[in-house]
Amino acid sequence: MDQRLNVYEERMKKSESNLLEEYTTIRAGRANPHVLDKIRVDYYGTPTVIQQVANVTVPEARMILIQPWEASMVKEIEKAILTSDLGLNPTNDGKAIRLVFPELTEERRKDLVKDVKKKGEQARVAVRNIRRDANDALKKMSKANEISEDEEKQLMDQVQKMTDKFIANIDKAVDDKSKEILTV
Repeated sequence: MDQRLNVYEERMKKSESNLLEEYTTIRAGRANPHVLDKIRVDYYGTPTVIQQVANVTVPEARMILIQPWEASMVKEIEKAILTSDLGLNPTNDGKAIRLVFPELTEERRKDLVKDVKKKGEQARVAVRNIRRDANDALKKMSKANEISEDEEKQLMDQVQKMTDKFIANIDKAVDDKSKEILTV
């Protein structure tokens, strides 16, 4: 691979990894501590990730147990979960918070799969935009006689192969997550 294309490959990798990160926060009926990744609690005036102020465990397949290191944080964590878009009701016993994940209904599963596909399409569009940026840069280099026409064609072929590879990875991620959600 040509060194001049590394910038574009890095950007495509970033688009793919952003999608995979998004997918970890989508709950598929099983308890996954990553659903808490985007939630911040007020820890002495600083927005902090729950994992940094509490011990987060999965004692059962459909339950997350959050044990704050300071008793004063129980209320803060509970409030943060209630105001988030998780749609879960935390149970608080004064020392710990339990999040019980209900079984997903068929309709909810289908909605989640639609969301997964939408996020996948956004990632594919991002990769295609990066391809366009790369091709535009190559055309400019060719016009300015920095590279030959043959070189431009070879580099554009490499960009297309790179794009195809990342689109295939994204498609596989969409399929895998969709299967995970639809599996009862």
